[in-house]
Amino acid sequence: MSRIEHVEVSLVPLEPKSLRTDAIQSFVRQETPILRLRCSDGSEGVGYTYTIGTGGSSIVALLKDHLVPRLIGQDPDCIEFIWRDLLFHTHATHVGAMTSLALAAIDTALWDRRCKVSGLPLWKLAGGAKDRVPVYTTEGGWLQLETEQLVEQAVDARNDGFSGAKVKIGKPHLSQDVKRLSAVREAVGDAFELMVDANQAFSLSEALRRARALDGLNLAWLEEPMPADNIIDHRHLCLHSPIPVAVGESMYSAGQFGDYIQSQACHIVQVDVARVGGITPWLKVAKMAESQNISVCPHFLMELHVSLSCAVPNAPWVEYIPQLDEISGNRLVIENGCALPPRTPGLGIDWDWEKIAALRADFFACQ
Repeated sequence: MSRIEHVEVSLVPLEPKSLRTDAIQSFVRQETPILRLRCSDGSEGVGYTYTIGTGGSSIVALLKDHLVPRLIGQDPDCIEFIWRDLLFHTHATHVGAMTSLALAAIDTALWDRRCKVSGLPLWKLAGGAKDRVPVYTTEGGWLQLETEQLVEQAVDARNDGFSGAKVKIGKPHLSQDVKRLSAVREAVGDAFELMVDANQAFSLSEALRRARALDGLNLAWLEEPMPADNIIDHRHLCLHSPIPVAVGESMYSAGQFGDYIQSQACHIVQVDVARVGGITPWLKVAKMAESQNISVCPHFLMELHVSLSCAVPNAPWVEYIPQLDEISGNRLVIENGCALPPRTPGLGIDWDWEKIAALRADFFACQ
């Protein structure tokens, strides 16, 4: 039986290629802890997680001081046991973003190893529901852009083969959001999907106003209209909004998604594989949503989510927003408006270890 013998963690800060501003924040950088584990049978797995701007060092500290030492000597095939053991070991800090993000680095590495040992890509080993998934872009659409820039970027996205694009909302007055979105819709036509994202900026009354004001623009969904802990308000909005309501990037456990689904407080779940704690809980959320006929449209991390979206039947979209280009050798493959999952065994990310070593801000190893 194989045992985990060596684990190392690198913290790599990645700068965005362009200014990214939404209704509540700017995307300063992606702090990326990358975890590499090696086992007694010679197998290895690589996983990762992320924060936006701050918190990367805290994740590394949690991994170094509390989680990684418990991995040494464990059977890497017992992914569910390891995930639950580490969860209960850190029960004092869970449910919470830092704990879930740290768990995700370990869990994704274990799944990467499992796939490599099995000789299968993640999308097949995790379910193999389909071999491609429609892709929309979030590379444009940021709140600081002028209307003309929004229009230009959306038209370019359509011409580049994307099936849709996301636009940030949350301008001081709803008329500004309506003007911007109306111009984009007129430019791209009715067949191109548009999603809008408020990044938790609104009160319930304002979310209702904005949803009604944007009615008629044929929007695919209204994303994160209010703070994620307001389940009752989201239920009320779902009952009265003419636009489907999407939530999930700010939830950190399967149980939180269960509460939303049971309360009928969302139409779409946007579970993030890092923020929910890894592939193990991500698949549980996807199956839970499927049982209630709810779609999964995951947030960010396209390099992982393209495979997970193809693993399950109820994931109609993957979000295009590249962030690993600087430290990986492969790129997302897009054909006829759809993203194709990697065909190689594992997660399918071709890590550039020389570049990672050159860029990393912190590093530790345990054996």
